[in-house]
Amino acid sequence: MVKVLEDVGLSFDDVLLLPRKSSIVSRREIDTKTEFTQRITINIPIVSAAMDTVTEATMAITMAREGGIGVIHRFIPPEKQAEEVAKVKRADNVIIEKPSTIHPDRTVAEARELMKNLGISGLLVVDSENRLLGILTRRDILFEDNSTRVSDCMTPRRDMIVAESSISLEEARSIFKKHKIEKLPIVDKDNKVKGLITCVDLLKREAYPNASRDSKGRLMVAAAIGVKEKEIDRAKLLIEAEADAIVIDVAHGHSSMCIETIKKLRRIYGDELQIVAGNVATAEGVEDLASVGANAVKVGVGPGSVCTTRIVAGVGMPQLSAILECAEAAEKMDVPIIADGGIRESGDIVKALAAGASTVMIGRLLAGTDESPGAVIVKNGKRYKIYRGMASIYAMLGREFRSREDIAEALIDSPEYSYYAEGVEAYIPYTGSASEMIKKLISGLRSGMSYLGARTIKELKQNAKFVRVTLAGIKESMPHDVEVI
Repeated sequence: MVKVLEDVGLSFDDVLLLPRKSSIVSRREIDTKTEFTQRITINIPIVSAAMDTVTEATMAITMAREGGIGVIHRFIPPEKQAEEVAKVKRADNVIIEKPSTIHPDRTVAEARELMKNLGISGLLVVDSENRLLGILTRRDILFEDNSTRVSDCMTPRRDMIVAESSISLEEARSIFKKHKIEKLPIVDKDNKVKGLITCVDLLKREAYPNASRDSKGRLMVAAAIGVKEKEIDRAKLLIEAEADAIVIDVAHGHSSMCIETIKKLRRIYGDELQIVAGNVATAEGVEDLASVGANAVKVGVGPGSVCTTRIVAGVGMPQLSAILECAEAAEKMDVPIIADGGIRESGDIVKALAAGASTVMIGRLLAGTDESPGAVIVKNGKRYKIYRGMASIYAMLGREFRSREDIAEALIDSPEYSYYAEGVEAYIPYTGSASEMIKKLISGLRSGMSYLGARTIKELKQNAKFVRVTLAGIKESMPHDVEVI
């Protein structure tokens, strides 16, 4: 007998939050701190999607600086993905634990090449036992011949200012101010290099006080993997690159393959590794993933703007109802959930968090920004960027072929590549800075929280009362009966 659910599935537009009594005087009183996983706390509840048109290192750096976190997508070779993670970790180091070095007998040409490849302005000069001999900066080699030895143009150790590993950031700041230097090497009692502090990194820390940072002061970043056997090797590289969390990112997370992948990671890496898994749309899905070791669960089957799973497969759950059902199970299992998909405006973020999510994962709103991968395209005088679902035809086939011509040829000649895609490719308007977009969304979130008298996201969930609205109510919510300028 076919089972028909009597409940009506609701999406964000189907409801509004009722305003509540509020004693909030200023929106600066509101704290948007939240859980990304059981052990990772971030300062704003926004996560950038693990999509190849959304998140690589540039987006992840911006996300972390603004207080959220980015998930580096998995649709590139594992080594390349690990390097993207490493870029984020190197971006705002407070103390660089493994600074770049060069031996004194190397040439200026080699030093220039190394600085260029690493995107840095200086190298510590060390001997074979990693003892500090000097420092070489771009200024030192500006007018030097390529054949000149590093030892002939470096600043020697005797003329350098160094510090011990116990130095505080305030002490480092004072040294930079007093001696007018840009780099402060950290050495032990045997003069061996233990790290490096740069004045640029200190300034970045002051410029982004709300940034999501790990215990060493570096920007946080997560990275995605799939569920095939070889993805465990990918995870190993990402963990070695010091990703803060591994995200098992598949369309149907409530599957035996996803569950087995969680189990494997737990057996290999123990309880310290933070694992996010998904996507699911039911309480049972949350319970099954959390029970085998997921530290957070992604919720959402089919709500994304470039996802066609519900049309192609006839499967899914309207996103608000999915969050409400999954949040109840997540509370019992003591795991946070990530509402993945369907966010079109800041008000949707407020509704998703009020329904029980701890964070929201966003794709489309960030895909049109400068920080997303891909170039800006001019079409009919307007600027766009490409955004695509990761189950779209070119996204799927692009993992196996290098160009669209190769893909088209394969579709004609090889019936086995006749995929029925569950996503589309689309143009979306270019929107400028991701930082500005995030600030706009958080401003809307703070506004929504103030209407509910909620100073924290926990209070937002406690104070939330939803009311269903009709089509007339939806129309009334929009600008109406006027010509918008």
